[in-house]
Amino acid sequence: MNVDTGITSEVFTIKSETKLIDIFNRIIDKKSKAVFDYIESLNFNENKRIIVIGTYFTGVGIVKRLSEKYKNILLIDIYPHLEELLHTDLGGGPINNVDFSTDLNLIYSGDVVIDTTGFGGINVEQSSKFDVDTFIIEDPVAEDNDELLAEKNNIHERLDVVKAKDKAIIKTKGINTKTSGTMTLTIGALTNLLNSFIEKEGVLYCACEMGFYEEVIFKEMNIEKFIELTSVNAFKVSTIKPFDLDELIAEEISKITSEMI
Repeated sequence: MNVDTGITSEVFTIKSETKLIDIFNRIIDKKSKAVFDYIESLNFNENKRIIVIGTYFTGVGIVKRLSEKYKNILLIDIYPHLEELLHTDLGGGPINNVDFSTDLNLIYSGDVVIDTTGFGGINVEQSSKFDVDTFIIEDPVAEDNDELLAEKNNIHERLDVVKAKDKAIIKTKGINTKTSGTMTLTIGALTNLLNSFIEKEGVLYCACEMGFYEEVIFKEMNIEKFIELTSVNAFKVSTIKPFDLDELIAEEISKITSEMI
């Protein structure tokens, strides 16, 4: 436990050993494991051409996990700078054995296609042109608790028009967030944890190290800065009675489930 004195000797500052990037990675790991296990169940040849569409953040985790076994993987994204995520610790260790392209014409060049683009991504017309062995799509909705998002969600229409022997949906939920995005789930977990910490006897206040990193990634296009900002202790709590933050973080993240349906 990381404990320091606060303003006075009677008040302590406790910090989580868990870093913000660790929370991202634990959530990404749940998604990538679900996909990996599903693909393994299909008994594919290791040289099957696997196309993953979308990097942020599910895609990068999936390709890193799949690259442990499969040899012919292409990650496609319209944002060229997101290739840098392959060489960071987000979603797994840095890798160099996955190809990257911004050419959307290549989305049809695989035997297996994994679409993680969610809202505003690959549309129904584009989806109708797929004729593949396996097609997997990520459901951007988590708990079905927002009517507008439910109306916007067109993954079932996209999946219906795809020609594929095997089709599956990545469904991630568990902590009452509106969407299943890793950023959304992380913020949801952080919010839930802050609320639980402040309710503990003896806690003065608490804070988490979270910013609106979407701007850093997509406006500033600064991946190095994003990794630096998230490589910090996730929580700091001022309290007169120290407790184990990391145990509670693990409990919260354990509520998140990701499965193939």
